[in-house]
Order: sequence, then structure tokens, then C-alpha cells
Amino acid sequence: MNSHRITACLAITIGLAAPACFGSEKDAVPVVKTPAGDIQGVAQDSVRVFKGIPYAAPPVGKLRWKPPVPVQPWKGLLQATRFGPACIQPTPRAQTLYSSDITPTSEDCLSLNVWAPADAARAPVFVWIHGGALWGGAAKEPVYEGTPLARRGIVVVSINYRMGVLGYLAHPELSRVSEQGVSGNYGLLDQIEALRWVRANIAAFGGDPSNVTIAGESAGGLSVMYLMAAPKARGLFAKAIAQSAYMISTPELKEKRFGERPSQESGARLAGALHARNIAVLRDANAQELTDAAAANGFSPFATIDGQVLTRQLVETFERGEQAPVPLLAGFNSGEIRSLTFLAPPAPATTEKYESIIRERYGNLADEFLRLYPGTNMRESIFATSRDALYGWTAERLARNQAAIGQPAYLYLFDHGYAAADAAGLHAFHAAELPYMFGTSNRTPALWPKIPADATETRMSEAMLEYWSSFARTGTPRAKGEPDWPDYKNSAGYMLFGEFPQASQRLMPGMFELHEEAVRRRRASNEQPWNWNAGIVSPPLAP
Repeated sequence: MNSHRITACLAITIGLAAPACFGSEKDAVPVVKTPAGDIQGVAQDSVRVFKGIPYAAPPVGKLRWKPPVPVQPWKGLLQATRFGPACIQPTPRAQTLYSSDITPTSEDCLSLNVWAPADAARAPVFVWIHGGALWGGAAKEPVYEGTPLARRGIVVVSINYRMGVLGYLAHPELSRVSEQGVSGNYGLLDQIEALRWVRANIAAFGGDPSNVTIAGESAGGLSVMYLMAAPKARGLFAKAIAQSAYMISTPELKEKRFGERPSQESGARLAGALHARNIAVLRDANAQELTDAAAANGFSPFATIDGQVLTRQLVETFERGEQAPVPLLAGFNSGEIRSLTFLAPPAPATTEKYESIIRERYGNLADEFLRLYPGTNMRESIFATSRDALYGWTAERLARNQAAIGQPAYLYLFDHGYAAADAAGLHAFHAAELPYMFGTSNRTPALWPKIPADATETRMSEAMLEYWSSFARTGTPRAKGEPDWPDYKNSAGYMLFGEFPQASQRLMPGMFELHEEAVRRRRASNEQPWNWNAGIVSPPLAP
């Protein structure tokens, strides 16, 4: 008999699990009864935490490269006191700013974690999708600790999903044996299955299944856009947050478009490079060795336009108004490329050479390009070009497209710096906003510039926690004592997170228009992708 007092929850009624009954003793062990089964977590003062809950069957063996299979309800009490393994990802070769110990990893990784206020009852739900280029990362990274948001009345969920070659391989043989005749997108289907689990079970934790916000940063922000575009995800969430997302061109399953090789062809080429005569050979391969070999052979994990999970290019879906009609919060960081310098090409030898290249590549758009990104400081201009072509244009396009279908849209620019980051040349770097909006400044990775615990940083974190939790609660970001965040439709309003939050209008005038026109011309040609190949590495644009 457990020495702790275990307080049982109410039985499932009217088709929904009842809110959790956690007990009043400080050391009470929280137990919830869900449609999936009984789950025991841990108590952390006013927050109850449940880790490593399976939401789908292990995708191993014959289930590798198949859509996720819903987990079968279990008997007995599931001990949800430890994070589940992270999904398989390439073996790291060196420590980076983002390196965090996420071991162990496993192919049996489809689990999620829940942080719930002890008194939650139909509370808003915040589902976090981690970043990592669809290659790496994990829901259990310390910076994603959900307690500070949960203390603001939010039920927080973080999810693992298949990545890399295990999550996004398309192949002709896989398509032939699929009931839908398609392949790829397994990681995205995992995310959809996790949202279905949330809809069916989150009421047991005190969450409101009709008030779910999906949120993610970087590849997590890309995933948010995929989910907004995916018909299979429709109705599974009520709001969306896309942080540093990138609306790049996406390979199609069988057809070459926009200069992108078909996903099936890429998968077949990889199989050939690995001397795998069929999918059975690849299914028998060791998951870690396969992942490392795929990365070494240049495999790029992206979703696939297959006509089923994703019906068309993201830019087309959003401009046609076919995306999920939900309130949106989106933005990016001013120093995105400072920590992602591999995305920035080396500067030409002279300013004259830089300007000559831009005029050759951008034609009648060159004057406007050089106004925004002058050759007087080529390094900064190249950083800004890559930032805006990937993240800035995407954020404003999302806001414009969502406003166009009559939904609230909130845009931001994170331009907040602090001494350690600025000294390292990392002002407002990629993902720098995460410890502020999660309230986890003391849980950043080892090489992350240390955030001081002073009044300025505390104010910024408190403001972002309030804005994000308010948006999850009501669809309108508000923070006590801070300026109201203007809806984008009102004079192109946005929030500038500089030294402190400041409401403003017209973000970087001309930036969106330039990159939108460049993408429009690439789409018209049907021969050019749009991603990080901007500026001096752009292909010549059509007139």
C-alpha cells in the first residue's frame, strides 16, 4: 500500500472524463481516471505533473513508416512520473547553443506530458510542439517545463513525435502498400494523433477539449502551420501560436514542382544509397544507425504534399483561406540568424560585388532590396536577409492571411537583449524568447547565455507568460500593467518586445512586400524553391 494518500477521481460521465480530484494534502499523489486508463502523477505544490503518457502504439518493426495506431486502454495504474524516451535523432557530433541532455532515446517514443493546476476545471489547454529542424529535440527539454504556465490556470501538454527519416520518409513501396496510396508525413500524423488523445482525455486533468491552443517554435512553428493546413487536424484545436515559423516550399509526393525533387524519389535515392533493396530491409535496420546514415546522406525531413494529409503548398492553402479559421499569434526574433550562421552565405569581397550580385539576382527589385539590406554592412544585411526571407515574411504573411478570413491575428517581433547574449553577439537569437514565455530562465541549456534574475528580465518574462496564457484562455493576448496587443488588422499593429513590451504599427515597412514578390515570381516560374536561398544566393528572379 502506497504510504501517500491517493485520491481517486470521479468516474467518467456523459462521454467526457470528469475533472481530476487531486486531494488537499500537500504530499497527495494525484491520480486521474481517463478513457485511456488510470494515471498517477506527482504533486508539485499547486501543479500536478504527469509524464511519459503513451498516446500511440510503438511505431517499430512492421509499424515503422505507418500512420500511428491509437494506444489501447490499459488496465491498472499507469505510473506517469518519468518522461518518456525522446524520439530517435542523429547522434550529436558537437555541443551547440541548443544542446540539452535528452537521453534516453527510443523508437518507442510517442508519449506526452501534462502539467495541470490542482484546481483545474475546464481550463484552457496549451499543446506545445518542440522544434529541432524535424530532426531533433524532445518534449522533456527543461526549457519547456510547463509549471509556470500551469500556475496561470493553463493545462500544458508537450508531445513527442517521429522525426527525421523515421518520421518523414516517403517511398514508392510505402505508397503502394498504403490504403491511401501515399507515404511520408508520419511525424505530422503523430501530432494529429496526440491532439486526438488530448480531445478524448484532457478533461480528466481539468482541461477543456474545446479550448485547445497548438503552439510551437521553429520546426514546431512549421508543424503548427502544417496542422492549420491539414484537413485531418480540423476541429482538434481552437487557436494557434507559430513562433519563428518558416513557410518554405514543400516537396510533393510524386511531382516535381518549384525545383523540389518529389518526396518518393528522394526516399528511393536514399534507399539506394543505403543499399536497401526494399522497405523490409529498412524496417529491419537499427533505428539509430538508420537515422545517422540518413543524415549523413543528406536526407531532409519535411512534410509532403500528398493530397491527403497536406493538399497543397502552405502558401496556396493560406492565401486561398483554406487553413483552420482560428485566432493566431505569430512572430519572430530580430537576431534569428546570429545563432544559425550556417543559414547565412559568406559575404562577397567588396560592397561593389555585393551590389552587383543583388542587381543580377533581383533585377527591378534590386533598388528596394538594397534599401532594406544595404552593402554598407554586408554581414548584418546578409543576416537580416536570411531572417526575413525565412521568418519575418512568414510571420507577417500568417497574420495577413488569418486577418483576411476574419480571424484575430497578433504579430510580434522579439528584439530583447541582455548582457551575456549581447556580449556573445547573440542579441535576440533564434529561440531566445522561449525561456521568457515559458518562465524557465533558470532551465536553459548549458551553453545558453545566462539570463540574469533582475527586474528587467523578470518583467519581460512575466509579461510574455501573461500574454501567452491570456491568448490561450481567450484568444486575445493581454498582460496586466503592459500595453494592449493590437490586432494586426488594425493598422498592421504588432507587439515589439524590446527592453519592454511596446505596441507598434507597420513592422519593417517594405520587408514583407519584397519577399512576397520574390516568392510570387518563384511560384510563377514553377522552377524555383523558396527557403534560405535569398539575397546573394537567390536564383535570378523572373521579371
